Amino acid sequence: MRALIQRVGGASITVDQKEISRINQGVLVLLGVGRNDTKEDAEYLLDKIINLRIFEDADGKMNLSLLETGGEMLVVSQFTLWADCRKGRRPSEFQAMMKVKLVNDGPVTILLDSDALRGGAQQRG
Repeated sequence: MRALIQRVGGASITVDQKEISRINQGVLVLLGVGRNDTKEDAEYLLDKIINLRIFEDADGKMNLSLLETGGEMLVVSQFTLWADCRKGRRPSEFQAMMKVKLVNDGPVTILLDSDALRGGAQQRG
């Protein structure tokens, strides 16, 4: 499972010109689920995401988690995180169109991979 986490001042999703979800300060998670991913992968990533110390404390240091700040989380299915682009220039997977608007705070953007985080054999090029 792959998750691209962005610290945001706000984010929203629109489908067919209708806003279907919105958050204020928190994290936008673009989530790609692979064929071999399990419930344990999801639980592992959730724990990592909500406990990442990516929010500033009173001294301006990234020292607080989403849980500690009471921030919100917006999760968007993102199949293209698993797209295979080794051949050609078109991603191998594509789904329904949606508009994701966000105010990237920082910017702070972190890529998590449940397999890699647990010491899995998957390697990056």
